[in-house]
Amino acid sequence: MAETGKLTVFLGSTRIVVPEPSKPWHRLMGRLGFWAQVFFLVAYIGVLSTAMFYFQFAQAEMPCPLCILQRMGMMLSSLGALFIVSHSLKKTLTPSGFMTGLGMAILGAMLGAAMSTRQILLHILPGDPGYGTAMLGLHLYTWALISFVVVMAFAGVLLTFGTEFLPIAPVSRWARGIVWVVVVAFVATIAINLVVVFFEEGFNWFLPDNPTTYELIGFTPTPAPTPTP
Repeated sequence: MAETGKLTVFLGSTRIVVPEPSKPWHRLMGRLGFWAQVFFLVAYIGVLSTAMFYFQFAQAEMPCPLCILQRMGMMLSSLGALFIVSHSLKKTLTPSGFMTGLGMAILGAMLGAAMSTRQILLHILPGDPGYGTAMLGLHLYTWALISFVVVMAFAGVLLTFGTEFLPIAPVSRWARGIVWVVVVAFVATIAINLVVVFFEEGFNWFLPDNPTTYELIGFTPTPAPTPTP
C-alpha cells in the first residue's frame, strides 16, 4: 500500500518507497504534469460525448466505419493518460511507466490520425460536400486529425523533458475525488460507445460506407431537419 506523499516502486518482490521531489519548482512541474493528463481525459470525454450524444443521437448522423475507427483511436490514445493518472493516484507511477503511458497515447493518436487522414482524402476533391455536418467550417474528421496531432505534440513535449513533468497526484480528498469522477466518466464513455457500435453494426462483419440503420434492432433514425436561414 502506498504511503501518502511518497512514490512506491516494486522491484521484483522488493518494495522501495521514494520521497517526492522536495524542491518547489519540481513539485509544481509534477502537479502540472498530473493535471495535464486529467485534462487530456476530460477533453476526449467531451469530444466523444459530443460526437455520440449530439451528432449521432440528436442529429441522427450515423458514424461511418472510418468515424468509428477514429473514435477508437481517441479511446486508445486516452488509455495512456488513464494509465498515468491511475498509477499516480496509487503512488506507483515510475518514470518508465510515465514513458509507457505517453507511448500508448502516441500510438493511439497515430492510428487515429491515419484513419482521419484517409477520410479527409476521400472528400478532398473540389465540390465534395464531405461526410456529415461541418462544425466551425470543418468536418468532424478534420477536427479529429487536429486533435491527434495535438496529442502527439503534447506527448512529444513531455517526453523531451524526461521526468520533469513526472505526475504527482494531489493528496486532498476533494481533488482526488474529482479525478476519480473523471476516470469513471471516461470508462463509462468507452462502455457506452462500445454498446452503441454494437447496436449499429449488430452481428455483421462489415458496415456500409454510409450507414443509416442500427443493424442490431433494425431501427432507422430520422435525421434532424436542416434549419433554414
